[in-house]
Amino acid sequence: MIRPVNISDAKSIANIYNYYIDTSIITFETEQVSSKEIRDRIEETLNQDLPYLIAEDNDKVLGYAYSSKWKGRCAYRFSVEVTVYLSPDATGRGLGTKLYQVLFDKLKQLGYHAAIGGISLPNTASIALHEKVGMQKVAHFEQVGFKFDQWIDVGYWQKIL
Repeated sequence: MIRPVNISDAKSIANIYNYYIDTSIITFETEQVSSKEIRDRIEETLNQDLPYLIAEDNDKVLGYAYSSKWKGRCAYRFSVEVTVYLSPDATGRGLGTKLYQVLFDKLKQLGYHAAIGGISLPNTASIALHEKVGMQKVAHFEQVGFKFDQWIDVGYWQKIL
């Protein structure tokens, strides 16, 4: 089931996100985040009237997707950055695709025009997900992140909604 986020989901979201902080280059954060920090981030998203979604099964959060403003300048107001994370035991079931499809539908209804997703590279699974939902690679920045004693590239994929 895909549903809007509740503040009470913060702990489950933090658990999923902290797994990726500790084990991967998928996020450039290097320190675990608290449930309170996630609550604050959820509230920031919701206060901007942007969608934040949860995938769950039997009351267990399996993943989440949300959008955030792309840039602060007024001319960017119809563009958003999109993000999806899945619990490591929930991958390969099509949940990322479903989350993105619902997120894109909601963004279209809200009048957004462009969705942009950043991917730390290499990341074959994330590239496949983004391209499956119709996003195309539009940029590649070399060695812009440094984590786990290595330089990391970032690519950007975009979809016109």
